[in-house]
Amino acid sequence: MRLIVAVVGKPRNAALAAAIAEYETRAARYWPLDVHEVREERASGISSTLVRSREGERLRERAGAARLVACDPGGKSMDSEAFARWLQKERDNDRDAAFIIGGAYGLSDEILQAASMKLSLAPWTLPHELARLVLAEQLYRAGSIIRGEPYHK
Repeated sequence: MRLIVAVVGKPRNAALAAAIAEYETRAARYWPLDVHEVREERASGISSTLVRSREGERLRERAGAARLVACDPGGKSMDSEAFARWLQKERDNDRDAAFIIGGAYGLSDEILQAASMKLSLAPWTLPHELARLVLAEQLYRAGSIIRGEPYHK
């Protein structure tokens, strides 16, 4: 099983970038993890729908043949233990999963329709940098839960 995180843009805030890097490094101890940052579409003079569509094409390309998991506030909400069980099940079935995090305008309709699952990282809309940090921390936490390590108390 391989996990892919495909996200629009690079973290602009140095402190957030450092925290993201830390948790992605920690998560990679438990899961083969590939992170792909795709270019943000310039929104000047074009509709938000076209921005989402163009970014969605780039995100979809990075996901390859993996099962798409769209990170969306309207998606399924899981606590950390349930998320860990879901990841373990995916691992047991040897399925790759690609977590897709959209940009400022969210995810394209094409991504949302193609997704096998929509996952809520929070009931709120999060900036993509924070969504990426939350996801990275939960991937790390899930690994520690599965191994019975003390991080998750």
